[in-house]
Amino acid sequence: MNMKRYRSVLFAPGNRSDLIEKLPRAKPDAVVIDLEDAIPSNDTTKTEAREIAQDAVLKLLASKPDCAVFLRVNAVSSRWFEADAQIALDLGLTGVVIPKLEYAEQLGIIKQAFAGRALKIIAGIETALGVENVRELLGQPITAAYFGAEDFIADMNGIRTSQGLEILYARSQVVLAARVHGKQAFDIIEAKFRDLEAFRISAEIGRSLGYTGKMCIHPDQVTIANQVFSPSTSDLERAKKLLETYQTAASSGIGVIEFDGQMIDEPMLARARAMLEFEEVGV
Repeated sequence: MNMKRYRSVLFAPGNRSDLIEKLPRAKPDAVVIDLEDAIPSNDTTKTEAREIAQDAVLKLLASKPDCAVFLRVNAVSSRWFEADAQIALDLGLTGVVIPKLEYAEQLGIIKQAFAGRALKIIAGIETALGVENVRELLGQPITAAYFGAEDFIADMNGIRTSQGLEILYARSQVVLAARVHGKQAFDIIEAKFRDLEAFRISAEIGRSLGYTGKMCIHPDQVTIANQVFSPSTSDLERAKKLLETYQTAASSGIGVIEFDGQMIDEPMLARARAMLEFEEVGV
């Protein structure tokens, strides 16, 4: 199922109605109400968060009916998944976020849980098995995926570093599989949410790898994500001029041209076309 391109996906804990109400103010392309990692893992807090989230989402959609709202449920293997899925069916959401997917067979459980509902599915790839099976997972009928670096490194018993070399292979595998299967891919969170320069650097790395958007855990990160994952005006103008110059040359039988001191061939033309397609698709 296709969906608009999301550059910024802003999360809020499901038990914080005050934060959920404020989500649209940052102008994210989509919001996610989190019933999983943001909520302590016990039955009482999960039930309370579910009830708070249900009421808050209804109010949010009533005030902002055009807002793309997703609910991150607990993992399919958890004892809370079924109850989470039930309220997702009742809320009129854009879709659901399914964390820690590892096997294609889990999609059968998800399909049964949401049978008959046109909900978009964002898959969380955040364990060693998830990364190992990512191509098979993203070949299933889902609409997007994200890579969860923190959970992945915890599962690997690794060490998270500021350089990020420990996640580069997995981060690349997720976006590669997404590209192969024509799915959007959302890049990792930046846990140091007050360090906006670190967020920008992380976003630029994600964009260079091919990610189409980024997960945000603080409103201040949204503007940066929207900037990084959008072509600039100068980039768009250059792409248009490049293609116009090439078309003029091609009409004269010239297949390779020089533009701004570079030899231009088909891969560069493809990047220019993709940039202009991004502008047309919008968010």
